Amino acid sequence: MVRLAAGETLPLAEYRHAPRGHAIEVRLYAEDPNQNFQPCAGVLTDVAFPADARIDGWIERGSEVTPYYDPLLAKLIVTGATREDAVARMVAALDATRLAGIETNLDYLRAVMRTDVFRAATQTTRYLRDFAFVPATVDVREPGTHTTVQDHPGRLGYWAVGVPPSGPMDTLAFRYANRVVGNPPSAPGLECTVAGPTLRFNRAAVVCLAGAEMAADLDGAPVAYWTPIAVPAGATLRLGAIVGPGLRTYVAIRGGLDVPDYLGSKSTFTLGRFGGHAGRCLRTGDVLHLVPAPDPTTLGAPAALPAALRPEYGSAWAIGVLYGPHGAPDFFTPEDVRTLLSTDYEVHYNSSRTGVRLVGPKPEWARRDGGEAGLHPSNIHDNGYSVGTLDFTGDMPIILGPDGPSLGGFVCPLTIARAELWKVGQLKPGDMVRFTLVGFDEAAARLAQQEEEIATLQTTGRAMAPVAAVPSARVGVPASAVLERLPAAAGRVEVAYRACGDDALLVEYGPPVLDLTLRFRVHALMSWLEAARIPGVIDLTPGIRSLHVNVDSRVLSLARLLEIVTAAERELPAVDDMEVPTRIVHLPLSWEDAATLLAIRKYMQIVRKDAPWCPSNIEFIRRINGLASVDEVRAIVFGRATSCSVSATSISAPRSRPPSIRGTGS
Repeated sequence: MVRLAAGETLPLAEYRHAPRGHAIEVRLYAEDPNQNFQPCAGVLTDVAFPADARIDGWIERGSEVTPYYDPLLAKLIVTGATREDAVARMVAALDATRLAGIETNLDYLRAVMRTDVFRAATQTTRYLRDFAFVPATVDVREPGTHTTVQDHPGRLGYWAVGVPPSGPMDTLAFRYANRVVGNPPSAPGLECTVAGPTLRFNRAAVVCLAGAEMAADLDGAPVAYWTPIAVPAGATLRLGAIVGPGLRTYVAIRGGLDVPDYLGSKSTFTLGRFGGHAGRCLRTGDVLHLVPAPDPTTLGAPAALPAALRPEYGSAWAIGVLYGPHGAPDFFTPEDVRTLLSTDYEVHYNSSRTGVRLVGPKPEWARRDGGEAGLHPSNIHDNGYSVGTLDFTGDMPIILGPDGPSLGGFVCPLTIARAELWKVGQLKPGDMVRFTLVGFDEAAARLAQQEEEIATLQTTGRAMAPVAAVPSARVGVPASAVLERLPAAAGRVEVAYRACGDDALLVEYGPPVLDLTLRFRVHALMSWLEAARIPGVIDLTPGIRSLHVNVDSRVLSLARLLEIVTAAERELPAVDDMEVPTRIVHLPLSWEDAATLLAIRKYMQIVRKDAPWCPSNIEFIRRINGLASVDEVRAIVFGRATSCSVSATSISAPRSRPPSIRGTGS
């Protein structure tokens, strides 16, 4: 082209060759064919192309498509011996292509390729003007307050690296909604908080609304909850604000939502910005894709939920809990525990999927401080948490949610039974919560009955009485939060086994001191369990001197798990005989960066403004270590290197150790 533009004469005779075969090219654009091909911007959360097609493009997972340039994403080119062969190859290539996060013309191209007109090569330049494209999508006209895509049971197996399960807060309503439309209980649907979205269905669908009731209508006509709703193509479903008790509503759609897996789940984790639709809450203009042709063998017939199974929501909740992992007399006083089980706690306004804060009496505490772990008696060395555990962050109890931390340094005296955990998803600010103890056998029976009813959509015939709050006069303090102890022996420290609800065990080594040999014991047990590949074990989360073992209690009971880990302890070698791989890690450090200062300001505004480490963590470190200035803190942190040498048979102390610095355990 350049040579022709320069006026040169090209020897075209040399380039003659007989054409052979057929080729087809399609162009993928970031645009919405259902909205007159308007361009779309955002981040691509999934990109996959077939290996047997030519791809000319620039995109990959994580690419940001801005509104400032041509929305062309890629060109797909295939060849075939005949036109029919080339069309078949293009259909297969488009079917194997995966794009998610923003709307594209991918489905439009798939539809065009399948038309008889295109296959017969009888299309004209005006053909697409009258082409009827009906996408299997839902347009988000209004997003609601906090609407996300979730699936059940969420993202399992990554607790050890800090990735929470996410999934629906109210697992009971979510799974019932799926069963009503004939889906498996796990199918991805929408979780709506406080106020719901406005959704326009471009394809006919069957939906179910479950959970707390929001004002809801279909093209202006009110719709019922807990029952299948036929939605015609082009209809609009509107969900308003919550009109009664509860906080979250669930929308299940027959066949489910078509979103990519991320670490084995379709659930949204907004703090991590991954999963669900674009890794975030829904926004106006989003397009949700329905599973275009769900496997009929996986679907049942839609059927309303029997009235006997519909959960009751209110403003006063009795929630069944199990004692532990921490309790009296080592962390709390017996009176503290009685108070926990006889007090109506108020749900704090600053609650979320991360955790539900509660307002109630301040514990007396059984100790003055956290020792090496921190200044406050709630501080302990970091250990793994269970979803649904009652975590005391200072003097405030917080029920940890499915987007909460995997481990931390605070005591947890109670953990909600798994069959009761759904209630946490419906707690709204101002509600009152009373915790009442249930035994392991009762917790297992309730879970088994709940699972059976979800699977069959029928009552089992055994009436399940709601958990009743026990009058304070009858509240007793369990003997211990420790299920069993192994005494210290030759080559082995004492081991305590603490229950974390009915589906997790906290294995704790030695006294509450910072000792690297205890961390080696934790690593040895974790490695043993990983190698054993025991059915039912979901997550292994190591702490400083503990290992949190999360299981599916329907497969592996805590009693059996306890037998396994105590037997393993007798097989583990002494620390001096252990050999572990090591590495050198170089960590960059920042000094009073903007993000840290912003976090401190937020903490003071919404958590605790008079904490001793506020408004400056560095000034706090200077003060409690008796240093003259913050410059001395900086000199200690940046002025000397600290290293730790580990060999197969010995552990050496840090070399070039700087002066010891005390800090906070929070």
